Amino acid sequence: MKNQSNKFTFAPASFIPFRDTKAIARVRRIKREDITKHRNPDFRITVLPGADFEHLWITDMFFRIKTAMEAGRNFVAIMPNPWPGYAKLAAMLNRDRVNCRRLHTFNMDEYASEQGRIAPESWEFGFGHSFKKYFWAQLDPKLRPAEKQVRIFTDKNLKDYGKMLADLGGADICYSGPGWTGHLAFIEPDAPEFAGSLEAWKKMGPRICTLSPFTLAQNSLHGCFGMSGDLSAVPPMAATIGPAEVIAAKHRIDMHALTVDGSFASWQRLTTRLVLHGPVTPRVPESILQTLRTDVWVSESIAANIEPRWDKGY
Repeated sequence: MKNQSNKFTFAPASFIPFRDTKAIARVRRIKREDITKHRNPDFRITVLPGADFEHLWITDMFFRIKTAMEAGRNFVAIMPNPWPGYAKLAAMLNRDRVNCRRLHTFNMDEYASEQGRIAPESWEFGFGHSFKKYFWAQLDPKLRPAEKQVRIFTDKNLKDYGKMLADLGGADICYSGPGWTGHLAFIEPDAPEFAGSLEAWKKMGPRICTLSPFTLAQNSLHGCFGMSGDLSAVPPMAATIGPAEVIAAKHRIDMHALTVDGSFASWQRLTTRLVLHGPVTPRVPESILQTLRTDVWVSESIAANIEPRWDKGY
């Protein structure tokens, strides 16, 4: 028999948003011991072995809010997708009797229909509904900020959402974490509503955008949608802040710790490497954080080497 090469080459599928195979191969090779190294000293990557990321995130929020309220100054935060953990933040603020009258929050995104209609606050699967249910409503009424200071996306405020944030001096902090596509909030790399050069893209503000099929698949595994791959349960569009609001924030914390229901399996392991060490490009929206003052928290599982697991199937 003639010697045959075992090398098999192919191009990534055309629907994959980021398709630079050389860049992907380079970041795929990044080992656990090298993942924290970055040329920008203000882009601070830390691997936190065994950390309870929900506790870290909630505790960070608590101390930032408490410090600002005790100093008598406004605190403006861009808040990530809520889950019941927000009730823990409310409990901590209640326990310490932190008067949140000068707290201003902005949800970073919200689902929308195929016509671009933003999900109403009454929709139980919406981020605005959940945020008010698990955070604002859980605060002692004597400590709550005015409800008008809890901003969620609506059809009425979409065009003014960025201005409302800018009028308060921008966010003091923006919390985030990458989606499968590398999206930040719902700023998708393949959404036509965010098409443009890097410099033009950086100036884009809030808008309705088309969600990537990868995002629909990712979110179909969320608990509220049954964790069963029900793609039809996830709305096809969303309202979202833009890169401009993220860039204008005074600081950012980015979290990388998502696995499939606590297992080793994760779509985020490769995405994290692209976000932290790939090219800065709208094709990987979170990569813009590499150029900004950002604290990045990475779990031991996500930092783990990417290599074949021949002992596993699905």
